[in-house]
Order: sequence, then structure tokens, then C-alpha cells
Amino acid sequence: MDILVKHFDELSTRELYEILKTRFEIFVTEQECIYQDLDDKDQDAYHVFCWNEAGRVAGCLRVFWKDYDETAGVAQIGRVVTLEHGRGIGGVLLHKGVEVATKVLGAKRMYLEAQEYAIGYYAKEGFSVVSDVFMEDGIPHVKMERDA
Repeated sequence: MDILVKHFDELSTRELYEILKTRFEIFVTEQECIYQDLDDKDQDAYHVFCWNEAGRVAGCLRVFWKDYDETAGVAQIGRVVTLEHGRGIGGVLLHKGVEVATKVLGAKRMYLEAQEYAIGYYAKEGFSVVSDVFMEDGIPHVKMERDA
């Protein structure tokens, strides 16, 4: 599986379209979550993604400075999604996202907001829950963090 890492400005129109299409298919269609996906964070993010044999983005995530504050040294990982569940794509992407946060951004800490059912998935990559459960777009979430 070839993992691509591109800053927003490096994405082709097709790559961006397919990333957004995959996010929509999983978050909006599969999870039935109506939310504002286009939140102006994509433009400042590195996008980590891979293709499947059918020419679709099989999984993706984004890495950016939390609260747009590079001086705090906290990178945020978000919009983690896989089109093909159970194939290990998510774990490979998350590992690469952590690498981008530490090696490309030089982050000291990483932060994410996980859907509650996925806590174990993020824990495998060293993230720990740092909040109580809260509702985000009708889905239970927790805040998670880890050191670089």
C-alpha cells in the first residue's frame, strides 16, 4: 500500500475530490452524520491518503497545527476515515499521520477527537483519553493526546 503525504497546495484537483468524496461517503452517508466537513482547516493541513485498485481514496486523514498555533507545538490529527474497513488501512494511515506530525511539523504533542467506539484504535498508536465523553454532531467523542 502506497501512502501519499501532500500539503493541501500540492493536491491535484482529482486527489482533493476523491478525499472529500471518501469523507462524505463514510461520515455523512454511512454514519448518517450531517456536519460541516469543509471547515477551512484542509488548506493548512498535510493530507495522508492511499488509493485502492478501483481508483478511490481507500483512506485518509489530515494533520495540522491545533488552533492554528504552531508555537504551542500541538499537532491535531483529524478526519480519519477508511473506505475499506478491516483491512488495516486505518492503522497504517494513523502511524504515518503521527510521523508527519513529529517529523514534518516538529510537534511536541498530538491531539485528536475520537469517536468513542474508536478509542482502542487510537490507543494502539499511543493516544490516551484526556476528557469525558462529549457529543459532537450527535456522536459520542473523547479528546485524546500523546507525546511526540
